[in-house]
Amino acid sequence: MSADASVTGVAVTALLRAMTAPDVDVLLRIEESVHAHPWTRGNFTDALEGDCLGWVYETDTALIGYAVLLSALDEGQLLNLSITATHQRQGFGRRLLDEVMARMRSQTMRRMLLEVRPSNTAALALYRSAGFSQIGVRKAYYAAGAGREDAIVMECLL
Repeated sequence: MSADASVTGVAVTALLRAMTAPDVDVLLRIEESVHAHPWTRGNFTDALEGDCLGWVYETDTALIGYAVLLSALDEGQLLNLSITATHQRQGFGRRLLDEVMARMRSQTMRRMLLEVRPSNTAALALYRSAGFSQIGVRKAYYAAGAGREDAIVMECLL
């Protein structure tokens, strides 16, 4: 699948493909640049070696994002979805999310779940615009500065 977005008026196409072990170094650089509490190399390696589904999103010139999902029966748990800082707010995150959701539907999944920080207003807006709604809160779920931050639990019926 591919998606087009405009970067300074020029159409840019991004393609989704399976995540592989050689991608991990680039994923780590992206992760560390966009998250205050990033995944580790071990998180990505465990996802690749375990039961997770992982995809990278790339243009002709660069890997610009990724998604990791854990599936069980007819349900998917979105564990991580990230876009490089330079490609954020250009539609790539939404296109990546849409493509992941389409793949889940094609595998007969009926529901996607995720957790998101209340302070991540851009992600909350993205997920709400894609049809996710809040179904709960996990208290003190995330590390945050000197303390902990709740997680908003969201779901979307596919």
